[in-house]
Amino acid sequence: MSIKKIISFGFLVFLPISVMAEYLHWGAIAIFATCCLAIIPLASWLSTATEEIAVVLGPTLGGLMNATFGNITELIIGLVALNAGLVEVVKASITGSILGNLLLVLGLAMFLGGLRFKEQEFQPMLARTNASVMNLAVISLLIPTAVNFTSARIPESEMQQLSIAISLVLILVYGATLLFSMKTHSYLYDVGVTEIEGEGGNPEKVNLWLWIAVLLVCTVLVAIESEFLVSSLEEATASLGLTALFTGVIVLPIVGNAAEHTTAVTVALKNKMDLSVSVSVGSSMQIALFVAPALVLGGYFMGQPMDLNFNPFELVAVAVSVLIVNSISSDGRSNWLEGLLLLATYVILGIAFYVHPIT
Repeated sequence: MSIKKIISFGFLVFLPISVMAEYLHWGAIAIFATCCLAIIPLASWLSTATEEIAVVLGPTLGGLMNATFGNITELIIGLVALNAGLVEVVKASITGSILGNLLLVLGLAMFLGGLRFKEQEFQPMLARTNASVMNLAVISLLIPTAVNFTSARIPESEMQQLSIAISLVLILVYGATLLFSMKTHSYLYDVGVTEIEGEGGNPEKVNLWLWIAVLLVCTVLVAIESEFLVSSLEEATASLGLTALFTGVIVLPIVGNAAEHTTAVTVALKNKMDLSVSVSVGSSMQIALFVAPALVLGGYFMGQPMDLNFNPFELVAVAVSVLIVNSISSDGRSNWLEGLLLLATYVILGIAFYVHPIT
């Protein structure tokens, strides 16, 4: 049985345990911990359901399906936290999801894949395209932060308007990336599509309605678990001696990205580095171009304003991550040492976020 299946089935035991912890008042730490563990298999099932439905829908609609639901767990957790007024935690989780996918997921994939295969290859043109998109992500976070830093006192309403405008541009760019990958330059992604279909199954054997039901049920359950998690988050993290910044950047993204972690590493061990890079970097791109703008717009309509003015240290961390990933992936080759460099960067940043004081 694969690691992903073990996680998908084994960790489901924490679903009823987390409900018991909530309604029997076991305490904030117990609720927070069991909810985190319960969300991990739900995220995995959401990922599996999306992949199976995508196989039936075909390359174009399937690609759109993956693009829409690929990070639905992070989006749901973010919206629930935003509704609770935990804006800084939501911002930190956006930063953490980008860091986690670029450094932890891709790093593990390159390191473990490199131990099994001396050198692995992926398309350098895709790496360059991904690098350009991630540079845009850094710019989209840099501009509002720079405007705020260089202004005597910019009103929150104007920062909100600036963030909404940037978010709309990012969503348009995200739409353009989908057009690029699924239509005008789809041939560049043929390897990834073939491998995804191989990992999925035969369209004729996929029970479409079953997987649609799984998708809907898991979405509802993730929303419920997110409510429990968010309600216990502040008290639990305070009891554990963790800051909201560290929790948002390190803990929540690991929970939400569990499915991407296992998929990227598994395919790397099969010497399918094209797909591994596509999963990890593609997820970061989706966070930056779709999830973050969606949360900004969602916060506006929910009456919980959120902007793109991030903590300067978060911005530095994202910029450093994009820089080292672009440097390592530019030649279209990877090995275990390059994976280790990404993991080391993630550990260093994790330690820094742990000791970073609350501002």
